[in-house]
Amino acid sequence: MNTKQRIAALSAIAFAMLGAAGAVHAETYEGVHPITSAASRADVHVQAVAAARTDNPYADGASAGPAPVIASSTSRAAVRAEAVAAAHADNPYAEAASSGVAPMVASTVDRAAVRAAARAAARGDALPL
Repeated sequence: MNTKQRIAALSAIAFAMLGAAGAVHAETYEGVHPITSAASRADVHVQAVAAARTDNPYADGASAGPAPVIASSTSRAAVRAEAVAAAHADNPYAEAASSGVAPMVASTVDRAAVRAAARAAARGDALPL
């Protein structure tokens, strides 16, 4: 067997293997499936018009329309009183300078003793320990 015959035999085997692999993965085309519906065109048209006039249940933000009115059991005066009380109360989430005045803490040290120690420190005198 010469080289040309070997190449021809190998190529025939390769094409046969490709054909077999292609046949395994082949799919059949069944075309477009026919529409099967029990509703008539007039029924579908009526349903489409009704759906077009209803609100969009998936709308977000401004496209959702006005917010629904929620009935409250609390009177307007009670809500206003709570708002005023909250506005005058301290901010529970404030930090540092915006947290307001620090609360007074009772001290056991005499005011005159603290004043004398501050004057001595300002003059450079040694503080009694």
